[in-house]
Amino acid sequence: MPAPEIRIPVYLFTGFLEAGKTTFIQQTLNDPRFNTGEKTLVLLCEEGEEELDTSVMSSKDVTVRAIEDKSELTKENILRFCDEADAQRMLVEYNGMWQLKDLFEALPDDFGVYQEMCFADANTYLSFNQNMRSLVVDKLQTAELIVFNRYSDSIPMEELHKICRGVSRGINIAYEYTDGRVKYDDIEDPLPFDVNAASITLQDTDYALWYRDLMEDPKKYEGKTMSFTGLVAVDPKFPENCFAVGRHVMTCCVEDIQYMAVAAEWSGAKTLSSREWVKITGKISYEKSKLYRGKGPVLKVTEVSRTSPPAQEVATFY
Repeated sequence: MPAPEIRIPVYLFTGFLEAGKTTFIQQTLNDPRFNTGEKTLVLLCEEGEEELDTSVMSSKDVTVRAIEDKSELTKENILRFCDEADAQRMLVEYNGMWQLKDLFEALPDDFGVYQEMCFADANTYLSFNQNMRSLVVDKLQTAELIVFNRYSDSIPMEELHKICRGVSRGINIAYEYTDGRVKYDDIEDPLPFDVNAASITLQDTDYALWYRDLMEDPKKYEGKTMSFTGLVAVDPKFPENCFAVGRHVMTCCVEDIQYMAVAAEWSGAKTLSSREWVKITGKISYEKSKLYRGKGPVLKVTEVSRTSPPAQEVATFY
């Protein structure tokens, strides 16, 4: 079934309280390059010290509505607010303590996130990451850009970079100094293996990084021979000679551990059992597979041997 046509584009601004979201939204709505008369609904999901000043905007063009409790974040309320505002687009200042899946589940089918930006106070972000890692990861996973406000050279840029890259290799990172200067992250972040090699043997500690890179850019690996240690999964519903092989991966905490695997094809697949550890070698092909319900990386297996689990069975990004 084709995806529904997007009727309302959503501009999503995330981050913890006092991270600078409201200020940026105000600047955006005041910018004549952005606010050219489209009727806009601004959905506020938290209340900080800064408040939107709608007096400088045309009230007929910008309507502000507040969601004070997560239980109010429903598809029905969003549709009602948009209908009342006759909105052509929606800006959302999201509550940093709420999981993004609650918003995504509440968005009507013909609403689509057009742009997602995350904001953070550079002075407190390391502490937030240490104490509320799951919420930090939640906001980084789908954001296109994170802006670290109130940055100074005394704050370790490498540590902020590492937190972001541990979740998303594709996110852009900007550091805004207190004097208004902005520096964009240009720290080199090479993969721990030679991605240009025709044959790549993964160390056990590299699986999570490789898997994320593979899924973000599968065509990069097409035709390459991969060797790694993985955990097998088989199912009678899989096509003949087809199985999955991968690792359990922890992004931020025990609660978010997931089995992240690739589809594999091998003539001896029937000899394998679920939860077997194997050393496996094969060539990556980018093609349709029922395990993906579409196209994805498929490992055309050439060698398999049983082996013992890695020293650290759950893979991580660090």
